[in-house]
Amino acid sequence: MEIFEIIGGKKLKGEIEVRGSKNATTPILAATLLTKKECIISNIPLIEDVYRMLEILSSIGAEIKWLGKRKVSIRNEKIDPAKINLEAIKKLRSSILLLGSLSARFDNFKFYRPGGCVIGARPLGTHFEALRKLGVNISQSDHSYLINAKKRKFAKITLGEMSVTATENAMMLAASLPGKTVIKVCACEPHVEDLGRFLISLGAKINGLGTHSLEIIGTKNLQGAVHKIIPDANEAATFLILGVTTGSPILVKNAREDHLDLVLEKLREFGANFRIKKNSIEIIPAKKIQAVSKIDTRTYPGVPSDVQAPFGVLATQAHGQTLIHDSLFESRFNYVGELQKMGAHAEILDPHRVLISGPTKLRGKMITSFDLRAGATLIIAALIAEGKTIIKEIYQVDRGYEKIEERLQKLGAQIKRINSE
Repeated sequence: MEIFEIIGGKKLKGEIEVRGSKNATTPILAATLLTKKECIISNIPLIEDVYRMLEILSSIGAEIKWLGKRKVSIRNEKIDPAKINLEAIKKLRSSILLLGSLSARFDNFKFYRPGGCVIGARPLGTHFEALRKLGVNISQSDHSYLINAKKRKFAKITLGEMSVTATENAMMLAASLPGKTVIKVCACEPHVEDLGRFLISLGAKINGLGTHSLEIIGTKNLQGAVHKIIPDANEAATFLILGVTTGSPILVKNAREDHLDLVLEKLREFGANFRIKKNSIEIIPAKKIQAVSKIDTRTYPGVPSDVQAPFGVLATQAHGQTLIHDSLFESRFNYVGELQKMGAHAEILDPHRVLISGPTKLRGKMITSFDLRAGATLIIAALIAEGKTIIKEIYQVDRGYEKIEERLQKLGAQIKRINSE
């Protein structure tokens, strides 16, 4: 089992580059199943979630060739969903994205409940209802689902919530259906837009990308495509918050301002400032970090739930009280107990709200990463803490941040990966 050993209390300096978006890569890899033609995807992040998705595709017959360090060729000519890698599905929440693309290719198949981060109730009802309106029947049997897509058809859909992955599943199936599908109350995150651009490259016609209403005219004859993944906005936000929290003048390369509007605005409320250029954002350290009255995570363009935990560790260094309200998930405060071990003053008011008071000096401890975003948060906490911190379960961090310790070392961070055995 690997751990991170971190010595904190040191200012950082230098450049760090944002990799491709995890949340764009996994649905786009799933969407390659819509065509038997070759798809070439570049700017792929080399992270565990991406490797698991490629492993699943390979298990059902995808021909996968690496054309470069971050470029892959995928041809899904001979696919057999009966051979799907069950263990990989159990490890990957975004394996649910295969529902839409497999329903486009096969009349009948069996699927399994996906795994992933434990961050609260993540029901699949919105997915199932959206696909049902597109003519797909889904019945449950123990821990598996039986899919009958013989009667798939274009339709008008109103989603029960702005679920990102339910939106993406509906988009993928709709792209393969002749006729116009309308999806209302849909998600519009940048990675949803990126999937839409990929589907357009395959041959679908899509209006409304970036809004909560989509019109998709699909076709049975989807072609191959060449596509470059957008930068990861959540990773960019993590590095920006890292710089503000540690008071370090870090230049974050490949950070897109138009994907980070409200994140940047909240950081300015904390007292930070930035030099923003076309393809980078440089942090101007705050003279004083001032508490923000409330951070309320919402669907895009709101503050993403994926960055509320990093905001939580920033709040421990701010003067005053900050209320963090995660309206989307009720188990995303697992990291708070670990911050409390380090000396943070934080009170969980209910499953959706935590009140953090600061500033407080954090002290190095042995702590555990319970999920992907909590892991990144605890790294930030360790970098500002006095003494040595040990972080366990760092596999969670590897799921979404590529070789993060090597990239932070280049900024001057004292962090190393150790095999604890």
